[in-house]
Amino acid sequence: MRLCLLLPLRQSQLLPRLCRCCPAALSSNGSAASSRRHLSTDPGPAPQPVIGQDSVEVLGQSHPRDDFTNVTPKILAKVGRNLHNQPHHPLWLIKERIKAHFYSSYIGPRGNPLFSVHDNLSPVVSVEQNFDSLLIPPTHPSRKRGDNYYLNRKMLLRAHTSAHQRELVKSGLDAFLLAGDVYRRDEIDVSHYPVFHQMEGVRLFSNHQLFSKVQNGEDLSLLERGGRRTPQKQETHTLEAVKLVEFDLKQTLTRLVTHLFGEDLEVRWVDCYFPFTHPSFEMEVRFQGDWLEVLGCGVMEQELLNSAGAGNKLGWAFGLGLERLAMVLYGIQDIRLFWSQDERFLKQFRVQDVQQHVCFQPLSKYPPLHNDISFWLPDSREREAGRESFSENDFYDLVRSIGGDLVERVTLVDEFTHPKSGRRSQCYRITYRHMERTLTQQEVRLVHEQIERAAETELGAQGRY
Repeated sequence: MRLCLLLPLRQSQLLPRLCRCCPAALSSNGSAASSRRHLSTDPGPAPQPVIGQDSVEVLGQSHPRDDFTNVTPKILAKVGRNLHNQPHHPLWLIKERIKAHFYSSYIGPRGNPLFSVHDNLSPVVSVEQNFDSLLIPPTHPSRKRGDNYYLNRKMLLRAHTSAHQRELVKSGLDAFLLAGDVYRRDEIDVSHYPVFHQMEGVRLFSNHQLFSKVQNGEDLSLLERGGRRTPQKQETHTLEAVKLVEFDLKQTLTRLVTHLFGEDLEVRWVDCYFPFTHPSFEMEVRFQGDWLEVLGCGVMEQELLNSAGAGNKLGWAFGLGLERLAMVLYGIQDIRLFWSQDERFLKQFRVQDVQQHVCFQPLSKYPPLHNDISFWLPDSREREAGRESFSENDFYDLVRSIGGDLVERVTLVDEFTHPKSGRRSQCYRITYRHMERTLTQQEVRLVHEQIERAAETELGAQGRY
């Protein structure tokens, strides 16, 4: 598994078809007002991105190109779409349900919602924001050019919404939700897409806030000197403080998933590792007989809080994928559908109340067309100096750039190593399927031939077709 803030950098595998209005689904928790005012504002249509010879222009800003630039026109065309802010889109519905739950369940001392919501932050971030601010080591594989969309060596399209975590804490926020689009080069199938959406939450506690309801709490402390790191806590934290923060985190998230999935939900916690939390956990829920991973969470690393000017507090954080939840709760089986403009898809989510049950009725399933492509991989000695060696993500991204949403899946079906030369060959099966009409082999072949030519000219592969 790859890294994401409290989620693997890879999107999780597609979950079984689960729909809350189907007989086997759990009952809903139908409360929480959906009419509260948005804290975000609509910035209007975004400027058209442009990839020039010397620069990349995105969201009205120009960024110089260099040897790390690998963002493509098809990916940049998604920037600014903000599906999570499009009213009555399924991702918007999930986001609004989570917001409504936190707004109604957590009220500040003045009667206002305790958690603020931030869902319009720019997806263009610095390497420092995306990795360094989260304590991700310089050698960590999640930084690889092959796994991210770089504008240049210093800037990229965020790989997780947590790229903004430190700046929000630094601004003085103690409790917030953050939602946005994130970008990753990844495999191609019905549950993976190079752009998807995350939502995360952070809450910080002062000494008084954490221990105010504990008997003799004035004698307890968040931090200690001379401690040591154990599986249960960080070296600077007291065990009492960590256990209270962990309890609050798990209670908060259990209430959230019960609100989303329904009452009588069975939950379990699995210990895991993230560079920016310790201890860290993944939450799994038992749904229709299967254990499903729904989010990651943990106690925030104190070093992160120190760097944000909140070293006198302890905090927790969690992160989840909106597509993953929507696919489960609404029974959507192909992640490409979230980008569909088909009215038959969109109209199913125009509900008066965000808590209203939706059971997605699939569009007509048009037949797939399969075309194979086989090629010798480029010799590593032939690669340009300083470039990474060929990776599967290079080929996946090339296929996406040319085939776009016509491509449903790319599967590695065969690998071969020549016994004398040592050269490696791979064969991929590309499945083409339009979501709104039947494709012809003739039009698919034109796309496939473009992919074949590009594999040779752009990746240095040698075709075997």
